[in-house]
Amino acid sequence: MTETDKTAEASPSRPRPRRSAKLDAEDTRAQGRRRLSMVDVAAHAGVSVGTVSNVLNRPEIVARPTLLRVKAAIETLGFVPSAPARQLRAGASRSVGVVVRDIGNPFFTEVLPGIESRLSEEQLLLVVCSSNDSPEKEAHYLQTLEQHRVPGILITPAGDDIGHLVDLHRRGVGVVLLDRPGADSQLCAVAVDNVRGGELAGNHLLSLGHRRIGFLNGPPAIRQCRDRREGLLRAVRNAGLAPDEVVTEVTLPVLNAAGGEAGLDELLAMAGPPPTALFCMNDMVALGALRNLEQRGMAVPGEMAVVGYDDVEFAALLSPSLTSIRQPKQQLGRAAAELLLTDARGDAGHWHQEIVFQPELVVRASSSAPARPSAG
Repeated sequence: MTETDKTAEASPSRPRPRRSAKLDAEDTRAQGRRRLSMVDVAAHAGVSVGTVSNVLNRPEIVARPTLLRVKAAIETLGFVPSAPARQLRAGASRSVGVVVRDIGNPFFTEVLPGIESRLSEEQLLLVVCSSNDSPEKEAHYLQTLEQHRVPGILITPAGDDIGHLVDLHRRGVGVVLLDRPGADSQLCAVAVDNVRGGELAGNHLLSLGHRRIGFLNGPPAIRQCRDRREGLLRAVRNAGLAPDEVVTEVTLPVLNAAGGEAGLDELLAMAGPPPTALFCMNDMVALGALRNLEQRGMAVPGEMAVVGYDDVEFAALLSPSLTSIRQPKQQLGRAAAELLLTDARGDAGHWHQEIVFQPELVVRASSSAPARPSAG
């Protein structure tokens, strides 16, 4: 039987107000004219196409009067070189680096098609690296990508410190933070409002009558873990309840199915009445928790309501189907790729931007009111 998802607070995913970036292909389409090429610049300046190419890629070999004439033509026409043409300068690679925390997490595998769809339009390839939340491994990948002269890197940092990424950007490599709010205006960033996502999960469970909520969280060094926790606690406080009386938290060393199984063991071994609801840091953790509950013979949602996060593809296919916080994953990836193209291109009109999408609560069969009223 196919279940229809019920979407609560399904606000459209929109970026924060920001200055529009100059995007050559879209600008020319919007103006109803064909995209300018080096042929147009050459004709306007009275030089060969090869000379225009040299001005763009090897200006040091062009005579100064010719250089100035071609630059004036570029300025007059408003010509912007395509990303592939620009990246050929100084022998740059045709590949873009993507460094994620865990490629085994379906969230990231569902973000990648959004990235690929935009970059493929510019004939760019992806080089995907997984840091496994290791700053040392992340540093190794960044060094390798820079040595291979990639024009830009999309990255979900393994830790809070992004100073090394700012330094990388200053050395001429485009950098965009992926699934991570920008710490300041020094780098572009694309993220989802994780505080709001945690709040949606908390509001949902509280509205069903749950007053004992277990929270399987991840390491506090991970920004998303801190933000989703803050959202959950905010929902509890806004309901006039004390977080320490409602929420019991277990910190998992790894955010996968095995971590979810082990985390539930730890949660249920604690003294006091067990929780009637469970909020999991991501859907992989929820998958492990559901498997544990099944092995224990505990009914979901009758004895334990479960809410995940990310709404990955398998969430709707589980039995019971998983209530989850949906992130617009492909939109996230495409927006990040778009920012990276303008950043790596170095357009004069580019400035660092932060795009924040809004999450949605998708209610399915794994959450309902507690079988018996919760105390509190």
